[in-house]
Amino acid sequence: MKIAVIGYSGSGKSTLAKHLGEETGYPVLHLDKVNFLPGWQERDRAEARAVVTAFMAQDDWIIDGNYGDLHCGLRMAAADKIMMLCLPRRVCFPRACLRYLKSRNQVRESMAEGCEEKFDYAFAKWILKDGRSKRHRDWYRSLQEAYPEKVFFCQNSRDVRKLLESGKIWQSEC
Repeated sequence: MKIAVIGYSGSGKSTLAKHLGEETGYPVLHLDKVNFLPGWQERDRAEARAVVTAFMAQDDWIIDGNYGDLHCGLRMAAADKIMMLCLPRRVCFPRACLRYLKSRNQVRESMAEGCEEKFDYAFAKWILKDGRSKRHRDWYRSLQEAYPEKVFFCQNSRDVRKLLESGKIWQSEC
C-alpha cells in the first residue's frame, strides 16, 4: 500500500507518517529530509526528484509532505490513500511553537541532518497566512475532487484518531 500524508505545517503530518510506518512496517520518506541539506540549504531539484522517484519504486511506502515540485502529481496518483490534514491555524501555530520549544537546538527525526529546529518570522507567516493561500486551498480541494475514493480529509485531531481507529487506512478498499 502507498500512503501520502499532506497538509498544513504544524498539522501533524510527520507524526502521523511515523505512526503509520510503525503500525504497518512500511518505509517512510519525510520530504523535509529530501528537500534540505545541512544548514537548511535546498537540495538540487533534479537530485531531490531522483530520491523521491527511487523511493516510490517500492511496493509499499508512506511519504510525508507537500512539496509540489517533488513529483506531487505522481505521488498523489500513485497513492492508494491520501491523508489530508487541514487543521485550523489555532491548532497548527501553537503546535509548531511547542515543537520548537521541545526541539530547539536539535534535529528532529523528520528533518535533514544539520537542520536544527527553527522558528522564525517567515515560518510563522507561512503557518498563519502564506501556506493557506487560495492557491493552496484550491489544490487541496482539487485533490478531493480528483481522488474522492482515496482522500481522507481531517479537520482536527479527532478526525485523525477516528480514521485510524476505524481501520479504513489499513483496508485495501476505502
